[in-house]
Amino acid sequence: MNTSLHIKGGRIIDPANGIDRIGDLFVRDGLIVDSLSKNEKDVEVIDASGKVVSPGLIDIHVHFREPGQSHKETIETGARCAAAGGFTTVVCMPNTSPVADSPATIAWIQERAASTACVNVFCTGAITRGLAGEEMAPIGALAAAGVVALTDDGRCVQNHGVMRRAVEYARQYGLPIMDHCQEATLSSDGVMNEGEWSTRLGLPGWPAIAEDLIVARNILLAEETGHPIHCQHISSARSVRLLREARRRGVPITAEACPHHIALTDGDLKTFDTNFKMNPPLRTQADIDEIIAGIADGTITILASDHAPHATYEKEVEFDRAPFGILGLETELALFLEILLHQSKALTLPQILGMLTINPAKFLRLDRGTLSVGAPADITILDPDHSWTVDKNASASLSRNTPFHGHSLRGRALRTIVGGKTVWDLEAGFRN
Repeated sequence: MNTSLHIKGGRIIDPANGIDRIGDLFVRDGLIVDSLSKNEKDVEVIDASGKVVSPGLIDIHVHFREPGQSHKETIETGARCAAAGGFTTVVCMPNTSPVADSPATIAWIQERAASTACVNVFCTGAITRGLAGEEMAPIGALAAAGVVALTDDGRCVQNHGVMRRAVEYARQYGLPIMDHCQEATLSSDGVMNEGEWSTRLGLPGWPAIAEDLIVARNILLAEETGHPIHCQHISSARSVRLLREARRRGVPITAEACPHHIALTDGDLKTFDTNFKMNPPLRTQADIDEIIAGIADGTITILASDHAPHATYEKEVEFDRAPFGILGLETELALFLEILLHQSKALTLPQILGMLTINPAKFLRLDRGTLSVGAPADITILDPDHSWTVDKNASASLSRNTPFHGHSLRGRALRTIVGGKTVWDLEAGFRN
């Protein structure tokens, strides 16, 4: 039996239920309860005075690299990154080796997560076999295996006929489609945003229109089929405008934003530091302004990290040859709080937490993201004003590829509770 919890005196913010008040929260046997009896035994009391008590944070876009790429990250170390960032639930992308395009690979990931992960780990399945974009993966079998969505993330299905059939099949099984929006003939060998800085640096450009075209394609397919399509890691101002217009018409299209796409610009690549190389690439301040506006007006409804670890030796090569991607889980919350709450004041704290809890939970139909009585006791205790400095060498990841090393940020998770059990806290670290 789990120890009961009494979390005292915190600011309880539960966007799912519209709650924002000072009060106490109670946990018994891994579930939220309305109270504990006076004679309750083995009660751990947590003083949350002056702190925020939130539903456990959810990230629907992470790469944990197993199977096949465990030199970059494992499910165990990735889950520890999540816990250290305040995340109690994550959703893994399928670009592993082998690709997660079969029930056998999904079962392996699920078993590995059950035995090694300190947070909840859900799987996506590939849209196409081998992420090749040519032949649909066995969608029915993947649904039966327990995937929560389908995506070819890391690549984009270029064949519109294949994509349409995949959406129609996914609709039969109630599986949302998540799409990495990149038209390949336009982005070609691009390694950074096409614009002034790519010209200055002499690097091949990845134009924003390559994203915009696929966003437009997905809007049309979502409207045609009536089935939800989610555009991952939006980076382009025009993509935001396309999404805004479509959502106003009731098209079942959604999108997410990542912290690096609102924290950094293509000008930050002027030192040729490969830790600033990501896909989609960093763009301009005008793109950032439109993304933040889209977050503020509800066009973009979910915040995510695109946590993408790479080994140091893989990044320490010529810019053109380095892989795309950066770490994200441990800095994600702080960056969103810094930019959206403290700097731009685009959102309130409850609104930010809603985009990190109930919004992703509803989109993927997860029984998470709320502090309702009877819900799993996944809880994040955080301080939105906690000042700290990012140290890549203190990361729980096996990799160190962050562009934020040495940055001073404000806002941090202090304790991460999964199923009523503290798995990490800032003072004591990880609890086995």
